[in-house]
Amino acid sequence: MKIGCPKEIKPQEFRVGMTPNAAREAVAHGHEVLIEANAGSGSGFPDTDYIDAGATIIQTAEEVFATADMIVKVKEPQPVERKMLRPEQLLFTYLHLAPDPEQTHDLLASGCTAIAYETVTDASGGLPLLAPMSEVAGKLAPQVGAWTLQKANGGRGVLMGGVPGVGPARVAVIGGGVVGTHAARVAAGMGADVTVLDRSLSRMRYLDDAFSGLFKTSYASAGNTAELVAEADMVIGAVLIPGAAAPKLVSRAQLSTMKPGAAIVDVAIDQGGCFETSHATTHQDPIYEVDGVMHYCVANMPGAVARTSTIALGNATMPYLLALADKGWRQACLDDPHLMEGLNVHAGQLTYYAVGKALGLDVLAAHLAVKQ
Repeated sequence: MKIGCPKEIKPQEFRVGMTPNAAREAVAHGHEVLIEANAGSGSGFPDTDYIDAGATIIQTAEEVFATADMIVKVKEPQPVERKMLRPEQLLFTYLHLAPDPEQTHDLLASGCTAIAYETVTDASGGLPLLAPMSEVAGKLAPQVGAWTLQKANGGRGVLMGGVPGVGPARVAVIGGGVVGTHAARVAAGMGADVTVLDRSLSRMRYLDDAFSGLFKTSYASAGNTAELVAEADMVIGAVLIPGAAAPKLVSRAQLSTMKPGAAIVDVAIDQGGCFETSHATTHQDPIYEVDGVMHYCVANMPGAVARTSTIALGNATMPYLLALADKGWRQACLDDPHLMEGLNVHAGQLTYYAVGKALGLDVLAAHLAVKQ
């Protein structure tokens, strides 16, 4: 199979879809790997690393898309890239379709087959291709939130850990999954007073047991959430419904209860955000203010630490990439129902229920699409 990896073109996106190690593995499996020139430079992988791994350097994205049987990326294809997709071509990347009708319609019109990293599952019910980036984003959230809290950036001017005689910042983390757990650990490690809100009692018991009171937990009822949001210097949104639009857990009306200059970090922004006032931003212009509250809503947070993120993502995606290349996408999905969960689009048909529900589109069950 010809596997193509173009350079990411989303603003301030420095990750790359294939590491040299992944290229070397694919070549060893008998596949041809085509890497766009300088695709890995933002992650610290020069073209020579890919050449040494046996890959071929291609000068333009157009040639990569025109030649490859499978396109491997990090972020969702941008409009110019979607125009280059074609029927029977396989796209393997993050998609986040539920809040993005334009991308969804373009992928359907292209006739391609698209497997989304974020909806591939595993035997334990986890999301193995989303988890590494969730870990990175979770650890980054308190860091970028602390920067947003600085007075020069419009924040309250509150130091996360305080100093003797001055209390620490109060941080509320909405969601106790992978993102929320890592965010809470880092925020507490910075000395903040941290509370994690979640609706799963078993998850809260786990957090209490695993972290021995490093941070507090609270049941995510509407009342508790409203109270903690009003008291917080920083609120980190860390909720996820796989493949679906994120629920809006904090309304604009609640912003009026927050402290002037408080910071919101919406890690769920890829799925539309969990705050009513959220809209996606970039690393180039990451924050904005609504009703006195500073919002950090960068849609590709892990891109800020591109080398760490690329290697972590490559470690997770490599077995699936090789299975798709070795077997073809149909057989790979038939052999692995968890990989089949990643199928979002095939030959002009939507194949993931949560996306169809969010966008009001008809859906063909993935197991039926595989057998077409």
